[in-house]
Amino acid sequence: MSTSEMMEPRDGIATAATRRWHLLAILSALMGFASISTDFYLPAMPVMADELGADSGNVEYTISGFLIGFSLGQLLWGAISDKYGRRLPVGLGLLLFVIGSAGCALSQSVEAMILWRILQALGACAGVVLSRAMVRDLYEGPRAAQMLSTLIAVMAIAPLLGPILGSQIAALAGWRAIFWTLVILGLLAIGGLLTIPETLPVERRRTDPLIGAFRRYANLLTHRKILGYAGAGAFFYSGMYAYIAGTPFAFITYHHVPAEYYGLLFGAGIIGIVITNLVNARLVQRFGMDRILIVGTFVAMLAGFVLAVNAYSDLAGLWGLFLPLLVFVSVTGFVVANSIAGAMSDYPEQAGSVSALVGAIQYGSGIAGSGLVGLFADGTPWPMGWVIAVMSIGCVLCALLVTSATKTSR
Repeated sequence: MSTSEMMEPRDGIATAATRRWHLLAILSALMGFASISTDFYLPAMPVMADELGADSGNVEYTISGFLIGFSLGQLLWGAISDKYGRRLPVGLGLLLFVIGSAGCALSQSVEAMILWRILQALGACAGVVLSRAMVRDLYEGPRAAQMLSTLIAVMAIAPLLGPILGSQIAALAGWRAIFWTLVILGLLAIGGLLTIPETLPVERRRTDPLIGAFRRYANLLTHRKILGYAGAGAFFYSGMYAYIAGTPFAFITYHHVPAEYYGLLFGAGIIGIVITNLVNARLVQRFGMDRILIVGTFVAMLAGFVLAVNAYSDLAGLWGLFLPLLVFVSVTGFVVANSIAGAMSDYPEQAGSVSALVGAIQYGSGIAGSGLVGLFADGTPWPMGWVIAVMSIGCVLCALLVTSATKTSR
């Protein structure tokens, strides 16, 4: 056998590996648009409130507005992608994201900012929901959960760097420059999208009218397992967005943490997310998605109770908030990937619709978390603390519903 013949298989393997990692990088970037759309401007929220003449509660509604667009948009993109493929809807979504980000940069009032944030979210959600569907196009079961964990771990670099970079951009060029940066990132993502293949073959696409997608959504909601998986992720996301909306004011305004250091506290939670996602990727095939999901939700509930007590009593000051929040946020690696992969596992032919439905429920619940923190804002961390604690209870109950539904189906 010649040297060239011996090397050809290795070259083929190397080429396949390179393509796989390239695809992984692009999908991770697309999933990251949910995080960077908000995490970039978190440290600038107090400054934005002053410049736009709004109080902290109104500025926190820019997060709720984003979640409205993000949750509803997923239902639309999921249905379109099952019929027309993944790449075209993602490209259109990124274009909307660019327009919405530019609108945010030009906003002169908090009301205008909220409207542009909704449009920005309608675009950003396409990349997030369809990158998950693309994973399901290529992988199944625990392997899909493993790949989702890997994707989430890789894309977690975005929220890790987001607040740090955002605070520096705001300090150097003002908070509006943060949104112009998002415009540039959106354009770069469109370029990256053109370099990856379509993952949904024509023969696997749905041929029924788009209106039928909404009937499919209604039918999917009759399945207890999907409700359990989606609910576990939804209550967890509600707590997460209470954390995202509440910590800038809890840390910076209440505990007087300098804005440039907020990113370090926020980044610690992202490191926790990366670690637990990598651990989940290694353990999920051995212990199963459901078992790890239940353990994760119980840990989240324990952290939520400790946080609520500390937020109410101001026990241990800043550290009394930071440590239980760190534990709660880190559990993301055991809850999110497993809840999404579990919901999609039984419906490969509707991966786009299931991913969209689960994502809409999860991010839609974030409206409640961030909205409640804004509604009950009183200048203390207490609203954030009790919202996270209550949502963590719901998270556990839904995870137990998955177990109950699985036993019933056997």
